[in-house]
Amino acid sequence: MKKLVISSIVTFFTIVIVSAQAYEGRGDQKFQVGANLQNNGTGIVASYDYGLGENISVGAVSSYLLGIAEGIDDDTRERFDAKVRFSAHLGPIIDVTPAFDLYPGLDLGLKNFGFHTGARYFFSEGLGVYTELGFPIAKYQTEDLTLSDKFHNQFNVNIGVSFNFL
Repeated sequence: MKKLVISSIVTFFTIVIVSAQAYEGRGDQKFQVGANLQNNGTGIVASYDYGLGENISVGAVSSYLLGIAEGIDDDTRERFDAKVRFSAHLGPIIDVTPAFDLYPGLDLGLKNFGFHTGARYFFSEGLGVYTELGFPIAKYQTEDLTLSDKFHNQFNVNIGVSFNFL
């Protein structure tokens, strides 16, 4: 019985992985929602990417911090960030399973010009998981940053679910 259950699980995941694609090129659309983790704050993040070519996409990202460390000014303006972004999808280039995509890129936001790198893995044609790391390259304000000025202007990690809109 144990062998039958293990065989069934392996077969199921093999079928699911074979049918999933993390990036399909021109016209590909992905929506992601997840948690934003950074120093002194955590929140929610949502992003959308649209495929322009075989390995290139553009998109938008927005995040809002729900929880911040005690004693930090909690002005709504400091909790919110929005960015436009450009990504290069390396999954098809490095020739791994089509269910996996690695994508570095640049983003231009309300607080900085930055870099992100992320990875997606799709379990089925429409549902997957993702993680992204982001950090600023050039901050718009550099001197005397308060703790709330550093929100969305520092290293951050996003993790969540990804949806395919094809």
